[in-house]
Amino acid sequence: MKILFTSVGRRVELLQAFRAAAEKLDIALTVMGADITKSAPALFFCDERRLMCKIQEKEYIPQLLSICEKEKVDCLIPTIDTDLLLLAENKEKFETIGTKVLISAVDKIKLCRDKNYTADYFGSLGLKSPLPVNSVEKYEEALKRGKVSFPAFIKPKDGSSSINAYKVENLEDLRLYAEKIEDYIIQPFISGREYTIDIFCDYEGNPVYITPRERLAVRSGEVLKSRITQDDTMIAEMRRLIADYRPCGQITVQLIREDVTGDDYYIEINPRFGGGAPLSMKAGADSASAILRMLRGDKLSYIERAAIDGAIYSRYDQSVRVK
Repeated sequence: MKILFTSVGRRVELLQAFRAAAEKLDIALTVMGADITKSAPALFFCDERRLMCKIQEKEYIPQLLSICEKEKVDCLIPTIDTDLLLLAENKEKFETIGTKVLISAVDKIKLCRDKNYTADYFGSLGLKSPLPVNSVEKYEEALKRGKVSFPAFIKPKDGSSSINAYKVENLEDLRLYAEKIEDYIIQPFISGREYTIDIFCDYEGNPVYITPRERLAVRSGEVLKSRITQDDTMIAEMRRLIADYRPCGQITVQLIREDVTGDDYYIEINPRFGGGAPLSMKAGADSASAILRMLRGDKLSYIERAAIDGAIYSRYDQSVRVK
């Protein structure tokens, strides 16, 4: 069995989760990694490495298709936001040559890439989300009407990894950051505990694992310490989302539970493996094993509370010689 991970970068922990799953299932797995730079750390944890052109170049998809066809790749797994829409649009081309692509439908990928659409989507499901506006002037107007307040949060409408995302305390700072960010949204700042929900579904969008975990420590948008929190309300809310979204493979959903009211405010959907997803796997919601079982033809069913409730995991940095 061969799995190709695109843009592997620093995703060593994810690759290790698949190796551990293959050993447990007694599956001979070849881990392939692709990246635009030969010094990407995760490449040195792959059995086979491929250097790629940039995602924006027209040869990107033909190059990937050539690799998958020549190497008889069973499954392609994307790891960053940048290539999600492109892979979703070309999913059938890969499946024609026998390569499964674990990615959701094009329309669902599009709504995740624009925070305006994401907020509207949560609302359509009856889930709360901080109301976004697209200009300082509109936020100022809403401020005068008492509809919003400070602090506020400004970020790119198609951003990721907390890049160019800022908490602001007043209009002066809001105007300053608005000049720095080309295409932004502004939302009221929600004070509360942050959570990520790791969701894994089969090819048809049927849930296998739903694993909420509290983000106890974060660096540059990626979790450093996390606690599994088997919360019935969050799980029920995610079953509602899954029934409409029908994810293929792994997605992560982020929310804030407001301190005073206890209400959940949903922030974003990432239709891929999040950086902290291996923490849920270690706790028992082993989506790496689920993927390998799917590829060998097993029928999967939903496993309730698969991850150990209350388990806390802390991540750390490692280094590898690249030359």
